[in-house]
Amino acid sequence: MILANVTTPLLGLVDTAVMGHMDSSAMLAGASIGTLILTQIYWVCGFLRMSSTGLSAQAKGDVSDSVLLSAKVLWQTAMTALLLGLIIFALQAPVLSAGQFLANSSTNVAMYTEAYFHVRVWGAPAAMLNLALIGWLVGQQQTRWVLWIQVVGNLLNGGLDFAFVYGLDMSVKGVALASVIAEYSMTVMSLFIALRLTRLIRPSLMWFNSAARKVLLKLNSDMLIRNLALQLCLAFLTLQGARLGETSAAVNAILMQFFVLIALGLDGIAYAVEALVGEAAGGKKASHILAHTRRGLMWSSAFAVVYAVVFGFFGGHIIALLTDLPTLAKAAQAYLPLMVLLPLLGHWCFLFDGVFVGLTRSSAMRNTMVISAFCVYFPVWWLTQSAGNKALWYALLAFLFARGATLGAVFIAIIRRQRAAGHAG
Repeated sequence: MILANVTTPLLGLVDTAVMGHMDSSAMLAGASIGTLILTQIYWVCGFLRMSSTGLSAQAKGDVSDSVLLSAKVLWQTAMTALLLGLIIFALQAPVLSAGQFLANSSTNVAMYTEAYFHVRVWGAPAAMLNLALIGWLVGQQQTRWVLWIQVVGNLLNGGLDFAFVYGLDMSVKGVALASVIAEYSMTVMSLFIALRLTRLIRPSLMWFNSAARKVLLKLNSDMLIRNLALQLCLAFLTLQGARLGETSAAVNAILMQFFVLIALGLDGIAYAVEALVGEAAGGKKASHILAHTRRGLMWSSAFAVVYAVVFGFFGGHIIALLTDLPTLAKAAQAYLPLMVLLPLLGHWCFLFDGVFVGLTRSSAMRNTMVISAFCVYFPVWWLTQSAGNKALWYALLAFLFARGATLGAVFIAIIRRQRAAGHAG
C-alpha cells in the first residue's frame, strides 16, 4: 500500500510537467483549476473507500460464508459509488459554475478550465467506482493487486498524456482524456479481479432493500461529515494563509508537501490495519483486534520517528528541492521544528483512523473529527493568531494530536466494554 500510494503524487508530477510545457501558462492554470474542482469532490467522497474497506474486511473475517458476504458488500458499495458518480456527472454544469466563481480566474484561464473539466467529468462514474473497488480489494487484503492496478493505470495515464498532447495536439483536452481512459481502465481491472474473487456470484435484490440501504446510508453519511470537517480545516489553512500574503501562501504550499510525505507511509500502515482489524472484527476476535492495533502502533511510531529524524536533518534539502527562491526557502525553513513534530503528533490519528474503519465505527470517527475541528483546531488558531501564519500550523498540529487522542480514548473504552462483557458472560 505504501508503494501504491507513491504512484499518485508521481502521476501528478507527470500531468503538471506535460501541462507546464504547453504554449501558454493559462493552459496549466486552467487545467489545474479543473483538476482541483473534481479532486476536491472525489476527496470528500473518500468515505466510499473507507466504508467499502471496513465492510469488506469484516465480510472476509466471517467464517460462516465469507465469499457470499464479500460479494454482497462488493455489489452494495459498487452500486452506491456508481450512483454517486452519475449524480456528479449530471450536476456538472452547476459544479463547474461554482468552481469558476470561487477561482475568479481570467477569461483565458476560465476557457481552459471549462475545456478540461467537460472532458474529465466523464470519468466521474469510474472515479467513484474505483474508490469502492480499491477499498473492497484492500479489505480482502489484495494489496498486491491494488499496487499493480495503480501502477498500470498511472503509467497508462502518463503515456497517453504525451500521445494526446504532443502526438495529437489535443492540449488540455488530451490531458483530461488520458485521465478518463486511465480511470475506466482501472475500473475494468479492479472489477475483473473482484468478480473472480467472489466467484461471479450474482447480486440479489434483497441486498438493496430498505434495511440494507439504511445501514449504508448511516455509515456513508457519518464518513461524509467526517471528511467535510477535515476538509474545512485544511481549506481554512490554505485560504487564511493566502489572506496573510503571497509568501505565507507559498510557504504553506511547500509545507503541505511534508504532510503528503508522511501520509505516504502512515496511510500504508493504516490501510493494512483496516484490513486486519476488520477481518478480526468480522470473526469476532477481540484479542486479535487489540493485537493488530498494538502492532500497527509500533510500526506507525517507528515510521514517525524516522520521518522526524529525516525532516530534522534533511528538511532544508527537501525545501531546496521544492523551491529555488532564497527568500521563500528561508521563510519555509523557519517552520522546520514544526515539521519535525508533525509525524510525532500526527501518526496516532492515521493509525486509529485505520482501526475505526476496520471496526466500521463511523459515528465515533465523525464525532471525534468534529470535536477536534471545532473544539481544538479553530480555538487554537484563534488564541495564537498573533503568531501569524505559524498559528495555522500550531492549530494543525493540535488538531492531528486531538484526533489521535480522542480516537484512542474511544478505542480503550470499546476494549474495556468488550472485556467486561466477556467477564460477565
